[in-house]
Amino acid sequence: MGKINSKVTDSVNFFKGNKPSDLTAKFGSPLYVYNESILRERCRELKNLVDYKNFIVNYSAKANSNLAFLEIVNEEGLYVDAMSMGEIYVELKAGFKPEQIFFISNNISEEEMKFAIERNITLSVDSLSQLERYGMLNPGGKVAARFNSGVGAGHSEKVITGGKKTKFAINPEYIPEFKEILKKYDLKLMGINNHIGSLFMEADKYIEGVKATLEIAKQFDDLDFVDFGGGIGIPYEKLNDQPRFDLEDLSRQLGEVIDGFVKEYGKEITFKIEPGRYISAECCVLLGTVHAIKHNNVHKFVGTDIGFNVLQRPVMYDSHHDIEVYNDADDTEPVTVVGNICESGDILAKDRVLPVVSIGDTIGLLDAGAYGYSMASNYNNRLRPAEVLIRENGEAVLIREADELEDLTRHMISLKN
Repeated sequence: MGKINSKVTDSVNFFKGNKPSDLTAKFGSPLYVYNESILRERCRELKNLVDYKNFIVNYSAKANSNLAFLEIVNEEGLYVDAMSMGEIYVELKAGFKPEQIFFISNNISEEEMKFAIERNITLSVDSLSQLERYGMLNPGGKVAARFNSGVGAGHSEKVITGGKKTKFAINPEYIPEFKEILKKYDLKLMGINNHIGSLFMEADKYIEGVKATLEIAKQFDDLDFVDFGGGIGIPYEKLNDQPRFDLEDLSRQLGEVIDGFVKEYGKEITFKIEPGRYISAECCVLLGTVHAIKHNNVHKFVGTDIGFNVLQRPVMYDSHHDIEVYNDADDTEPVTVVGNICESGDILAKDRVLPVVSIGDTIGLLDAGAYGYSMASNYNNRLRPAEVLIRENGEAVLIREADELEDLTRHMISLKN
């Protein structure tokens, strides 16, 4: 059987000889499928981004926090970010040491702060009130802080994390009050961090944010590190030959800025970046099955088992994912691809030109490894799918079991008992 519209997965040998339909037959549909070789390649690209001895890549685990996934990231020598106690717990299970974890908190509870403090994990606060709470819990301790560089960028307002409208970080005008709280509780400021947003495709905005962050850093003596954040994008429209992010340009500009700052600051501090999407997105294809085809007025709908409980990005951000159809059709037609959730917004692709689809066909949504499974839910009491990893030798192994019906009520308490 020929593969129509599959130039992307073919070009990188994504399935390594495994047929998509065989994978769903064995592990179920829908199905998250990861390619280990691509994951390792992305880790190495960013680990070697800057020629500076104290440069660290912190993988942002919120993009994909599967245990096996994190184990591979750890093997590749990356460090890791955390946004919750749960992420810290899984990261420790994956083999990361406490000093390799950076807890970038946002509006967290006293319990969560204590969890990090007790495990000697560096914690970043992003408000004066959170710094005050940290000081009360850990006087004389070490802490980091997230500052707003004033620069924001991203593919959607919902993912822009810097600038005037963000809920994140401390504005620079509050630095005097910030320093007073540090002094009040005898806290050592280890480092500062910033994040401008997610899925930008050019280096200029990022470098603007880097420079603004370093201007903030100059207002503090004896920092150990500065974290520039992540957000580096990937080309989601590969079938339209969208170009990749120019890492060489970013490397050159970032290297120049770092060298200049170190000379002025007088200390070879550590610099960090925190990519999530760039590491995880492209190593995954989300497979699904076509169960219905119909016409409603002028539209032809292709109904699949990939509802937004499985992949939220299209309904949440109106995000684009390329779609491959694994059949031998020669003709193409415009269709709207939808899921099986009882919501009108459960749409994967509108008016997308695809090979003529038949009931029973297997389709693949590309670049689904970032904010795919990590945002999945049991909405409509649908079961979350399994996750499979294609090892470098081509073996497909299960790295997360699919939900079973019994899982839906596992933590519920019946009034009849």
